[in-house]
Amino acid sequence: MFFVYNLLVIAAEFLLKIIAKFNPKMKLFVEGRKDVIPQLQAAINQTDRTIWFHAASLGEYEQGLPVIEQIKEIYPLHKIVLTFFSPSGYEVRKNNTVADLTIYLPLDTTQNARRFLDALQPELAFFIKYEFWPNYLHELRKQKTRTFLISGIFRESQPFFKWFGGFYRKALQSFEHFFVQNDTSKKLLTGLGYTNITVSGDTRFDRVAHILEKDNALPFIEEFLGGKLAIVVGSSWPKDESLLVNYINGTSHEVKFIVAPHNIKADQIAELQNSIERKTVLFSEMGSKNLAEFEVFIIDTIGILTKIYSYADIAYVGGGFGNPGVHNILEPATFGIPIVIGPNYSHFEEATALVKLGGCLSISNQQSLNESLDSLIVNADIRSEKGNICSTFVQMNKNATDTIINYIGAAK
Repeated sequence: MFFVYNLLVIAAEFLLKIIAKFNPKMKLFVEGRKDVIPQLQAAINQTDRTIWFHAASLGEYEQGLPVIEQIKEIYPLHKIVLTFFSPSGYEVRKNNTVADLTIYLPLDTTQNARRFLDALQPELAFFIKYEFWPNYLHELRKQKTRTFLISGIFRESQPFFKWFGGFYRKALQSFEHFFVQNDTSKKLLTGLGYTNITVSGDTRFDRVAHILEKDNALPFIEEFLGGKLAIVVGSSWPKDESLLVNYINGTSHEVKFIVAPHNIKADQIAELQNSIERKTVLFSEMGSKNLAEFEVFIIDTIGILTKIYSYADIAYVGGGFGNPGVHNILEPATFGIPIVIGPNYSHFEEATALVKLGGCLSISNQQSLNESLDSLIVNADIRSEKGNICSTFVQMNKNATDTIINYIGAAK
């Protein structure tokens, strides 16, 4: 099966080059990997000591960030190399300040893994949440690199637990320790014979808890709101927006809306703006306008949504009508805000837990959205109660990073 896997990866590499000619995102995926090894060889000298973190995409980067920051403090003389698999992660965070070098991870062929790790020679390697690349893991084991999984999640549907997944199971032998999010993951790994497991939880709780210590002030948001109730819509997709626009156009409540779409392409922003009947302003055009005159503020930029959540009285987090589902709800949760999401959230433990606890409301159609928002707008006690559930949930689940760092330090 390992032979078949390698053939499939090589075939995929060939096909992706063809698809890239017609698909802009895939073009980034392919073009971004062309010069990775030369970039690595130019940035890393033979005398450098390095530590490698791998994140599939943006969400995994955010998950790993608290650990990266702590490792950087413990090993100040090491170079931190961060790799991404997905363009949606790399393009947004390629200019981060926490890593000394941020690059794409070449596809998982035997040759790529060998060349990459020969150039990098990491002393420590961290895989965040998932993406278990057999060739890279095999090469790490050959080089006797201390390798860890952090914020790991395992499900029965993964190849490790299938009859054909023998080479995947063997790849897991490369990990010195598994730091997993839940007992289910630990039980599944234990069933494979592993005991080097710690249920540390999700490091994202540490990241979002830390947000409260930062300066989240945005004077232009304060000007826009003028003290009125704020509904912040984060990472919305067209299906979310179709329901929300109907609500915005039809509501009689005196409330202001801030909408930060997932996709900020000009044509889609224009379509969204044109569908809203209330007075609307874009972030990119606000200039010297009197923002207090507007009722809807569309954020057609990236990087400020977290701070905007600090002004919300109610948050709607998008993605819950798509696959795999809802986006990050922990950022609004840390500010003690009641949250509304779509119906697809079962793959996300934090969303499942907060819906069960009552801090998060799941809607499935226009009527349930209208009822949920109306209830939260008119009843301050309900907003406060559900917001407290959210903030308490974050505080009760933090400190996963400390568990990981304490192990790394003790085993140093």
